[in-house]
Amino acid sequence: MPDVDFDVGIIGGGPAGSGMAGYLAKSGVRCVVFEREAFPRPHVGESLVPSSNRVFNELGLFDKLEEAKFPHKFGAAWTSATGRLYGHNFKGMDIFQELAPDSFADIRFEERAQPGVEKPYTYHVDRGLFDKLLLEHAEELGASVHLGTRVSGVDFSNDKHVELRLQNGQKDASVLVRMVVDASGRQTLLGIQQKFKRRDPVFDQYAIHTWFEGYDRSVVAKTKEQLDYIYIHHLPISNGWVWQIPITETITSIGVVMQKKNFAKSKESREEFFWECLATRPECHDAVKKSRQLRPFKEEGDYSYAMDEICGDRFVMVGDAARFVDPIFSTGVSIALNSSRFASRDIIRALETGDFSKQSFQTFESTMRRGVKNWYDFINVYYRLNCLFSAFVLDKRYRLDVIKLLQGDVYDDDAPEVLRKMQDTVRKVEQDEKHVLHKFLGDLTAGIFQSTCS
Repeated sequence: MPDVDFDVGIIGGGPAGSGMAGYLAKSGVRCVVFEREAFPRPHVGESLVPSSNRVFNELGLFDKLEEAKFPHKFGAAWTSATGRLYGHNFKGMDIFQELAPDSFADIRFEERAQPGVEKPYTYHVDRGLFDKLLLEHAEELGASVHLGTRVSGVDFSNDKHVELRLQNGQKDASVLVRMVVDASGRQTLLGIQQKFKRRDPVFDQYAIHTWFEGYDRSVVAKTKEQLDYIYIHHLPISNGWVWQIPITETITSIGVVMQKKNFAKSKESREEFFWECLATRPECHDAVKKSRQLRPFKEEGDYSYAMDEICGDRFVMVGDAARFVDPIFSTGVSIALNSSRFASRDIIRALETGDFSKQSFQTFESTMRRGVKNWYDFINVYYRLNCLFSAFVLDKRYRLDVIKLLQGDVYDDDAPEVLRKMQDTVRKVEQDEKHVLHKFLGDLTAGIFQSTCS
């Protein structure tokens, strides 16, 4: 093999890139991370799910996360205006027994023992600080890190190595690596360069969000233990919702998510739109109005997409660089971390054998496609019939199986039984216009369950 500068080149220093660098460096692999931005930098995706804890444990990160005083996330809750989404009669729905109508559904992660996850909580995080912490930890483990360095292109023309073309200010350079990991996030460098990327055929969500200090979380929490949950507040507009995420004891992230067709056009009208949407949930709106806005509004748009390929000869794609799905279940960081966890095993094996063909990364690819498809199908069911999700959460026959999905344990089963049951129920409701739940169906259809966008 020709001389190379590093064994593995990693494009991007977010959670996927930092996680990959940590795993590889810990195993003695010569790896380098090129991150185009300077850290810390703000980023959306501030709430984690417990499957992230496996990565934190394996990389030795827990002490640093605790020192950073990120809020502990013990559970999650979903709310709606009384009588609008959940406040209806489930009579006639044979899968539910003695289920009272409710406008509030919640779970605690500790209800289900999670193999490999000892703590009953995970974290809400300030992504600026969190991402910086992860990247610095990877560097401490032995990874080489270059901030402010942009990878402008990847050259696969030589079948013995990969060339990364770099830009750092006005200077151009290149490095040779045995293989490359694309962890470039929603910049999707290889996805665009290799023409792998395609827009999601179902979701076209937009978000507008910011931080508020002094927001009174007790206006929606029913108990003291629920104050630091993540909350999803449903809006009366189809497929619209609000996230509420604790960042510190006093700072809360609030974001409005909406389909593109409902999203306001101009910047000024979008800020008005944020407040108008929030006003449909008066208890939240009034509490937010009494708090202090800390940052300008930020927008995220048209963000769901997939890739035709997530690995190939001398490359793998991890995290958002490989796939991004709607964030309603806080999946982004968990998928990023776990994709690097899975991919690192195949990469280390490829380095040992010298085989960098696509086939060498098939375990990673099959595992990730299985897990992301389960997430995707779960989200589809959720949007199609919100009250069905609430019913399954509240029904003790299905509760633990739903919690398993919400914990992020989605990679070990091609088709979780509870997910099939939810899909079958949606189809029955769709086919029967007289069904008590038919009027609650969202815009999506059951046909999306066969989507190839995985």
